[in-house]
Amino acid sequence: MHDGGTRQGVQPGDIAPDFSLPNQFGEPVALSGLRGSAVAIVFYPFAFSGICTGELCELRDNIADFAAAGVKLLAVSVDTKYTLRAYARAENYDFDLLADFWPHGAVAQAYGVFDPERGMAGRSTFLVDANGVVADVFSTPTGQARPLERYRQALERL
Repeated sequence: MHDGGTRQGVQPGDIAPDFSLPNQFGEPVALSGLRGSAVAIVFYPFAFSGICTGELCELRDNIADFAAAGVKLLAVSVDTKYTLRAYARAENYDFDLLADFWPHGAVAQAYGVFDPERGMAGRSTFLVDANGVVADVFSTPTGQARPLERYRQALERL
C-alpha cells in the first residue's frame, strides 16, 4: 500500500507488519500469534527514562481500559530483555515489554518509527484490530508524553 514513497511508516488501513520479539522473560511474542485479539503496539525510546516510565506507569494504572476493550498491550523498545525484566520488576508492569534489540530496532524500522541518529524508537503507538489491520496511529515528539485520553480515543475506534 505504498504511494510512490510519499508516505512514511505504517498507516491506518495497512496490514501491520508481523514480528516476533522476546519479552522480558525471553519468551517469543509474535504479532501473528495474537490474531483474533486487538493489540496496542507502544514504541518508546528507553527503559528507565523519565517520560517513558511515566507513560508506561500510566498505562499500567489504566490497564483495565485496554482489557475492557479486549486489547493486548505490547510495549517495544530497543533495550535488551535483561534490562526489560529489571524495568518490569521495578515498575510492576504485568504486560509484555518486547526487546527490539537485535537486529537493532528492526521492528521499529519496519513500522517507520526508528531514529537512526539516536539509535532508538520514536514515541509512537499503533492500534491493530483483531484481523491485523492498523486501526489507528499516533505519535508525540521527543520529550513529550502521549496523553492517556489519546489511547482512549484509539480504543473507541475498534
